[in-house]
Amino acid sequence: MEAGTTVETRPVCHESRLLIVGLGLIGGSLAAALRASGFKGTISACDPSASEIALGIEKGLIDTGGSELAELIDEVSMVVLAVPVLAMESVMANLAGELHRASEHVVITDVGSTKATIRNCAVRTFGEMPPSMVLGHPIAGSEKSGVAAANPSLYINHKVILTPEPDTDAEALSRVETLWAAAGADVLQMSVERHDQVLARTSHLPHLLAFSLVDTLARQDERLDIFRYAAGGFRDFTRIAGSDPVMWRDIFIANREAVLSSLDDFEAGLARLRQAVEIGDSDALIATFDRASHARHYFDTLLNKTSYQAEYHMQPHGKVTYRVQPGGQAQGRLRVPGDKSMSHRSIMLGALAEGVTEVKGFLEGEDSLATLQAFREMGVAIEGPQQGRVTIHGVGMQGLKAPSGPLYVGNSGTAMRLFAGLLAGQAFDSELTGDESLTKRPMGRVADPLRLMGATIDTAEGGRPPLKIKGGAALKGIDYDMPMASAQVKSCLLLAGLYAEGETRVREPAPTRDHTERMLNGFGYNVLREGDTCWLQGGGKLTAGPIDVPSDISSATFFLVAAAITPGADITLEHVGINPTRIGVINILSLMGADLTLDNEHEVGGEPVADIRIRYAPLKGIDIPVDQVPLAIDEFPALFIAAANAQGKTRLRGAEELRVKESDRIQAMADGLAILGVEHTVVADGIDIVGNGDQAVPSYGGGRIDSLGDHRIAMAFAIASLRAGGEIIIDDCANVATSFPDFVALAQRIGMNVSVEEASGR
Repeated sequence: MEAGTTVETRPVCHESRLLIVGLGLIGGSLAAALRASGFKGTISACDPSASEIALGIEKGLIDTGGSELAELIDEVSMVVLAVPVLAMESVMANLAGELHRASEHVVITDVGSTKATIRNCAVRTFGEMPPSMVLGHPIAGSEKSGVAAANPSLYINHKVILTPEPDTDAEALSRVETLWAAAGADVLQMSVERHDQVLARTSHLPHLLAFSLVDTLARQDERLDIFRYAAGGFRDFTRIAGSDPVMWRDIFIANREAVLSSLDDFEAGLARLRQAVEIGDSDALIATFDRASHARHYFDTLLNKTSYQAEYHMQPHGKVTYRVQPGGQAQGRLRVPGDKSMSHRSIMLGALAEGVTEVKGFLEGEDSLATLQAFREMGVAIEGPQQGRVTIHGVGMQGLKAPSGPLYVGNSGTAMRLFAGLLAGQAFDSELTGDESLTKRPMGRVADPLRLMGATIDTAEGGRPPLKIKGGAALKGIDYDMPMASAQVKSCLLLAGLYAEGETRVREPAPTRDHTERMLNGFGYNVLREGDTCWLQGGGKLTAGPIDVPSDISSATFFLVAAAITPGADITLEHVGINPTRIGVINILSLMGADLTLDNEHEVGGEPVADIRIRYAPLKGIDIPVDQVPLAIDEFPALFIAAANAQGKTRLRGAEELRVKESDRIQAMADGLAILGVEHTVVADGIDIVGNGDQAVPSYGGGRIDSLGDHRIAMAFAIASLRAGGEIIIDDCANVATSFPDFVALAQRIGMNVSVEEASGR
């Protein structure tokens, strides 16, 4: 990136006189970045090397400089200490004696990579941590050194971590934030202790290992051949061993405790690997390698779309917009991705089973991958996914291990609620967290009955994530009457019931999807049902077996509706799950007059599947039967589009559950329908939609829709374009990848005119 790029988006630093102590790469690059950003103040530098000062002046980075601090401190408004960590205390002592000559509101900051050591230096020097001192650490560097290597772009898109104390002056903190933001950096905050722990693991330990490996190999007789034939990976890893030895000696000494702690963890892991190699334990090796491989890819993907955090505070960063032209066709034969509900459950039960579970048709969306990754973090060896195939090496009911940190489940309410039940029965403490959307969704509906079973669960305000679950609870089975029809709550309690003493019985007010009951029975764990109640006895075991995940009827729904509303359409969806608790959308479309047939009906692993063919036929508005609402709860966004194209009024009641999905789906859909010009009336538990029903003219106009980050809202309005009179632009569509990674490709295949626009979100 060239100097000055994106400068117009940066704030301007308004310090009158800036003094940089230590004019090397870091200090020189800061001066260069500030100059490129339009900094108007004076920049001076203090450095023991007269040649470095002269070069800094010659390059226009600084206005003046010298080797004596006393000659440069007058009226300085900010001091940046950019000297080696072990030199910091003597520099501070010199500064303390001259600081009275600086500006009355002078602020001090630094660039050191170990914060506790520097904070201790400040306390010894000043008698306390001055409120006007803000410690900081830019996560940037280069193999080159000195002011000659100064780079005005060094900090652009890089992180600077500030570690303010509780009594740090707010104005001083703001001024240091502005300094680094003006240089193009992303400025973050964390505690001194957390900073040193994180950097010990992510920076200091890798450097220590690189130095050790290169030194070990360089002292062997075959060292010339070792380095001559070294592959690219070796060179990439050992490149950091070319860094400044003196600087890294100082860092390892200064951050001794955190480095030793991270080294202990690494040595323990290395010992486990050595033992696995020695005894030929292939499961242990694949568990470690696969966990590492997928963690690298998975978290790299997440972090590329989020602000940098040392922990799991994931916030959406990138933005995706769909631009859909009106009209198009709906023709073809498709197989949509595997059922998300069953993909989640296949991983969960396969991990707890005894033996190896082979899964086909696994949905490789972000939600399902988050579940898969969570079990890797709890010590389960999982191979894949590769083209929908996953192999799970089960650890048994008591074989899960404590994860090293919070388990991140992305955007998946299903995963969080089911995990809550499963983790309530474990011996270890755990924490469940998710993305920004998930943290707004209610979890009291599972936390409250789990507490009745004896679990200890803490939630955030309003019963929302994160969930903190205390391990070692002695769970007892309960009889629970669910206040709402929810397969997630039912499944959560059944999973907790696996670990509970006695019988766990759940009564549902209306039928909900029964994938958990069917799959538990498929794994040899007896689940019984009578009428509206299902139950199981705790203390059993699961036995591994093959799973073939059918195509997701929720994903198929968008193409069912596409064909149902488009004159001349003819679409066949292959191998779709038609579980009786999931076919509300088929029943509702049929009642509306859709030309829909089921072919090739059969069972796979206890789940009924079929090919669904749907051809265009005029739809009519209906009163949606209340008993069908729980059977189609996730399909209503698409069904609202069908209603907007039907003759007359479609009336929905008893759908309060739609208000607590990824968004308030009733209101979100109503807002979008209003933009398109569709007549409708919203009520507390549903909506009335007046459709067009005239295939000769567009059913509504176009417009710009906010999907609110809800994947089903985004896909529903994309399908609406088939009968629109104008372009439909849909914002905030990134989460479509959580449930339907190939949606756009399949939409284009049937003849829709949809394109994707991505923005960095910066």
